[in-house]
Amino acid sequence: MINRTVYKFIQKKSASKFGRITTLTGARQTGKTTLVQEAFPDFDYISLEDPITRPDYAALSAVQWHEQHPLVVLDEVQKLPQLVESVKAVYDQFADARFVLLGSSQILLLEQVKESLAGRTALIELYPLTLPERLTHSWDDEIKESRLVSFLKDTNNTTYLQGIPQTSEQFAKACVEFDEYLQYGAMPAIVDDSLESTEKRDWLRDYVSTYLQRDIRDLANLRELEPFVRAQKTLASLTSQLLNTSTLAKQAGITNVTAKRFIHYLEVSYQIILLPPWFRNQNKRLSKSPKVHFLDSGIQRILLSRTGELTGGEFESAIISEFYKQIKNNRLEVECYHLRTADGKEVDLLLELEAGYIAIEVKKTKNVSLSDARHLRKLGDILDKPLLHSLVVSNDPRVQTWDEGSITALPAAWLFS
Repeated sequence: MINRTVYKFIQKKSASKFGRITTLTGARQTGKTTLVQEAFPDFDYISLEDPITRPDYAALSAVQWHEQHPLVVLDEVQKLPQLVESVKAVYDQFADARFVLLGSSQILLLEQVKESLAGRTALIELYPLTLPERLTHSWDDEIKESRLVSFLKDTNNTTYLQGIPQTSEQFAKACVEFDEYLQYGAMPAIVDDSLESTEKRDWLRDYVSTYLQRDIRDLANLRELEPFVRAQKTLASLTSQLLNTSTLAKQAGITNVTAKRFIHYLEVSYQIILLPPWFRNQNKRLSKSPKVHFLDSGIQRILLSRTGELTGGEFESAIISEFYKQIKNNRLEVECYHLRTADGKEVDLLLELEAGYIAIEVKKTKNVSLSDARHLRKLGDILDKPLLHSLVVSNDPRVQTWDEGSITALPAAWLFS
């Protein structure tokens, strides 16, 4: 069993004045049911998956809900849309009632929640596992704050990034987990040392099939899944690249309008991240296109039947995903962009904080040099706020500093653990 960063937060939020209805969303199989059953042992747990018992719950009035289930977790809420109205009625009539809503088809769940429970529910997202979560073994294990999160909370203190990784036992463990993450992704079900690699890949194939048969059919009501499958696989081959819907449409054999619709489905179902371009400085802008990154490297690679060493693009997406998950899990006020300018500067990730920016270059190499940071140098000249620091994140086990300490090169497993 692995602890989750949002575990204590969701308990605190649910107990607060503004968390009487708490909605937990996220990709299929990210551990939503396991989390709420552990976090809320005193709540009744009701799954609406069974069509036989579903009408019985639909027939309950607000008063009956309050009398019979004043504290309740409702799973698969999207299976009974009218129940959201009952939840709303209970909320409005009984101040002591508490609900936790979740569902594997989070796309439809969010649509219903936003329509009926706007202003009444706290929305919390659950992502695949982060590296600090992978380093725990029970709900009681403390999730240690990563160097990345500590640094983002205090960007004036670069000592969080320093050290000699090779002398750290924790770093050795982090490297093992990070290598597993690169190969198989971070879905909780397969973060298990007892599973063989073939079992992990089989699970990922089943996951993709279930996602197509349930989430996409529910959302899009597609008569034929084959066009979507082609688009999904094509996009998997384009991970870490600028999104060009015309190119995607041509390669997948679909129209441009259909390509945009499929991209939207993949984004709202937590399969991909669309990293927007930074272009506040209009004179320096080159690209208006977002970059596409798959949220989970295991899913991206299974779509292409890929094993073995990651490509540079796959490694970049895996790194961007870990940045994204840790920022979101810790509810940091950080905006994420990519940057490409007319004079040739290209930055894989630009983090915007209130005080300024942090620029990140991602390199798969195990031997980083100053030339790998060339796009980070003098980057502050085109930004509208100070450049606080720059990072080169790679597989190189050394920590290095350049340009009078303004650039730090460090191993990914060190930064993320």
